[in-house]
Amino acid sequence: MTFSTDEAVTAVAAPAQAGLHFTPFPPTKGAARDCKKLAAVHVDRATPGSIVGGSLFETMKASSPRRAADADAEHGDWMEKHPSALTWFEAALGAAKGKQIVMFLDYDGTLSPIVEDPDRAVMSEEMRDAVRRVAEHFPTAIVSGRCRDKVFNFVKLRELYYAGSHGMDIEGPAKQSNKHVQANGEEVVHYQAGREFLPVIEEVYRTLTARMEAIAGARVEHNKYCLSVHFRCVQEEEWNAVEEEVRSVLKEYPHLKLTHGRKVLEIRPSIKWDKGKALEFLLESLGYAGRSDVFPIYIGDDRTDEDAFKVLRGMGQGIGILVSKFPKETAASYSLRDPVEVKEFLGKMVEPTNGDGPVKAA
Repeated sequence: MTFSTDEAVTAVAAPAQAGLHFTPFPPTKGAARDCKKLAAVHVDRATPGSIVGGSLFETMKASSPRRAADADAEHGDWMEKHPSALTWFEAALGAAKGKQIVMFLDYDGTLSPIVEDPDRAVMSEEMRDAVRRVAEHFPTAIVSGRCRDKVFNFVKLRELYYAGSHGMDIEGPAKQSNKHVQANGEEVVHYQAGREFLPVIEEVYRTLTARMEAIAGARVEHNKYCLSVHFRCVQEEEWNAVEEEVRSVLKEYPHLKLTHGRKVLEIRPSIKWDKGKALEFLLESLGYAGRSDVFPIYIGDDRTDEDAFKVLRGMGQGIGILVSKFPKETAASYSLRDPVEVKEFLGKMVEPTNGDGPVKAA
């Protein structure tokens, strides 16, 4: 697959050197408000996808927790289809034998917990160390809805690839910062999709920021190529008001689309680009497009990560891992409950095995 855009400047990095491999294992079977209380009102489990009609309030209401017995039964059935990537670690990674693993990680809810204030979504030093150790062995990318610079300021690891704004703003590490980029490789990976939308995004940001001042707890976050309207700290009876204000503004901008995530509305350019496209682009940049000897692993917790899970399903390679404590419709194959389990999973990928020391590169 070839990626191009009039607004993009793309330089392809040389293929990564061989990474760690796993021995085969048998496959698994078949504002002045109390935001913490508000955030606990509902479990966000609605179907992934764009908001094309109906009410956000109705969607969220329908996802409310049911009685304990029903919830337990549903969770048990769901775990049969999406087993724990920790419990079934060997089975999940068994197909990676003889292949180059490439790691893709969402940020919010995956490497850091979901918090009331998006600016305080800071990852722990233990998580940063886990990501650093994984990146020593595998090409590793952070794929986030946040703007690229903001994610980098959270993660602070120069050896990673960063795909911000839902993959519309991608930059790879400098050659001297990442051993996976060979010394004789081309320039660092750089890609920007939809730059022509930047003035429009800025205009909508100013308009929405003014509109949201009337709704306590609502907040608009500028992520350069997209906007996030957070309503985690908004009273439930005002959710409709948030949605109506956003829809009202977007009526004047037919080239922007509205999707939703965990207590957030996302506004993005209506172009064929998402986290799945970012995954494909990065694999191509690393020289793995169309190859069978690559094993991508994508870990994410939100609806926008479903685009990447679906790409992996379509490739028939690698695995998607959804981070969630509750059943959700997902294209991921496995699950982890929270960032604590994500950190444990990353640690298992590089820990000593079979008494022979760390798993070695081929």
